[in-house]
Amino acid sequence: MAALVTATATACAYPLQDLGPLPPRFSGPPLPADTAVAEMTSALAAEGITVEREPSTYKGICHEQLLGRHAAETADTALKAAFVRARSEHGWQDGPDMGSRTLTLTKNNWTVTAGLPGGEVAQGIQPLIVMSLTCVGGDSTPSAATSPPATALIPSPSPSTALTPSPTSP
Repeated sequence: MAALVTATATACAYPLQDLGPLPPRFSGPPLPADTAVAEMTSALAAEGITVEREPSTYKGICHEQLLGRHAAETADTALKAAFVRARSEHGWQDGPDMGSRTLTLTKNNWTVTAGLPGGEVAQGIQPLIVMSLTCVGGDSTPSAATSPPATALIPSPSPSTALTPSPTSP
């Protein structure tokens, strides 16, 4: 039995090896939400897309949404051109590939996603342009000063699991 335990412990020791700190979740300093929104709004406006900002209503999640409309005939082209402009003028980088109908960009702690409207729409109706901006660990997440104290995270023992002092012998 001891040999089996030793063999198991030896085999499991390698996966538990400390490989050092994790890589950063994003590069560069955190970008404020207002800056990310302003840069994307500017790039869209330069291509003729006027959007309105819909800030997040989620606590602890850094998420913004830009909504607007554009002529159906040129909506795809204008949105693609706005993404090119954001890369060239504001330093945004290509984001993860999410398919041919979705555009993504990243910058510091932000990821921007927009679906190409495409498809057929009724005459006279402009398709909705929806752009989602999501951040990782940005200005909307609790900082060390605002997070709850560590003691608040430790549950108090229940009466059934509380340790009782052992009687001392004389």
